[in-house]
Amino acid sequence: MKKIISILLLFTFGLSSCEKDDICDANTPTTPRLIITFYDISSPTKTKNVKNLKVIGDEMEEGIVFNESLAVDDSLRYVTSGSTVSIPLKVNDSTSTFKFIYDAFNTNPAAINTDVLKFNYTTQNVYVSRACGFKTVFQLRNVLPIVQTDPDGSVWMTEVDLENPNIESEDETHIKVYF
Repeated sequence: MKKIISILLLFTFGLSSCEKDDICDANTPTTPRLIITFYDISSPTKTKNVKNLKVIGDEMEEGIVFNESLAVDDSLRYVTSGSTVSIPLKVNDSTSTFKFIYDAFNTNPAAINTDVLKFNYTTQNVYVSRACGFKTVFQLRNVLPIVQTDPDGSVWMTEVDLENPNIESEDETHIKVYF
């Protein structure tokens, strides 16, 4: 009997010496996305909603998922109609290129307009915690931080301005787009 009690005590003390599991809190800031806010070109202080915006990065087939919970129409997951979008930049590269397709669901193909933005940046890995590991922060370059091209010959993004080159959080606008 003493032997069984000794084994149970040893087992209990053995379990109590284990370390707690490190769990990364869901509220812990991780690698931030680039925040783009859209403004009305005729009234530059007012934000403006984009209509059925679809954003497709290089090497992506479908595009960025904006509406995770939509199950009714899968294609709706890839568009947004808000005044702000969050774009993930590549952490293992110094450039990221995206097609911004305005009014992507228009039945008239001539009304759909695509502009391309290429973001040039440097990266830095920052230690967050043992549980969360590292996050990557971005610094848009001083020279040509954003390169805008227009594959269809008609820009819808009239002006693209760099607001904040330091992409360390998602609490502020980094790029302002006027249309």
